[in-house]
Amino acid sequence: MNRRTKAVVLAVALLIAVGVSGSAVASGDGDGGVRPREAAALTGTAKLYRPAGDDITFSFDAHLAAKDNMDPHKAHGTFRFSHYDANGAGGWAEVKVDCLMTGGKVAVVTGVVTDGNTPHRGKRVGVTVHDQGRSDRLGYTWIEEGEVADVPTCLSAAPFETVAKGTGDFTVLPWRPEYPSGQG
Repeated sequence: MNRRTKAVVLAVALLIAVGVSGSAVASGDGDGGVRPREAAALTGTAKLYRPAGDDITFSFDAHLAAKDNMDPHKAHGTFRFSHYDANGAGGWAEVKVDCLMTGGKVAVVTGVVTDGNTPHRGKRVGVTVHDQGRSDRLGYTWIEEGEVADVPTCLSAAPFETVAKGTGDFTVLPWRPEYPSGQG
């Protein structure tokens, strides 16, 4: 074998070795301790823009584990929202996540209000986030006090609100459902 052929063979062998070991680490099969990528996530905090000076904040820490990739109802985590007017009147709520679906840079998360001082306690609420860097958008859905219906899981309004300049740090990890081959 000439020098050039040996160099090409060696280079290909190194690339294959690196590719195989990199795949093992990324899948969690190697000694690298790296876990597989989670199936979906929504994290971050932002304040909504309101010209009247209301302080409205949404914070998310919602995740769907890789092992639950095909069941967004197994999502876990929490999100929190608060709304206080310019005089300090208002309330807050903490929500236990019960569904998370993402597509591209858009996430829909729902959950039941577990704590807070709003009339939504014990009710399901939904929020949609569009991750656009520092100009994120947000929409929300809940049932008003006195109504008997409940928001369905994995459902929310289009992201019609804008976040206050410089506050949007939402991050959406896109969901990649894996369907059996030969279907669809």
